[in-house]
Amino acid sequence: MAVLELNKDNFDKEIETGVTLVDFWAPWCGPCRMIGPVVEEIAEEMDNITVGKVNIDNNQELAVKFNVMSIPTVIVFKDGKAMSSAVGVVSKKNLIDKINAAL
Repeated sequence: MAVLELNKDNFDKEIETGVTLVDFWAPWCGPCRMIGPVVEEIAEEMDNITVGKVNIDNNQELAVKFNVMSIPTVIVFKDGKAMSSAVGVVSKKNLIDKINAAL
């Protein structure tokens, strides 16, 4: 499944049901570019979840709402509620473990 581009208009609808992995990032962020391919791999490999990205430069209100102080920040949501998060470059296994804990 493709990675969804999330913004203030579609965010709540996309995370309201099931498990969603959301990557808060910015184009100028080096570590964000490192974790981006990992997030895309997870989107391709796990068809039982939704994967989205929030560009914080364009969606600062979402970053504030979820207390994103550093990027990249990845948050796992289940039925619209934040279950766990990771800040910085983390391993694919770490992210998959967080997703599986929410499933």
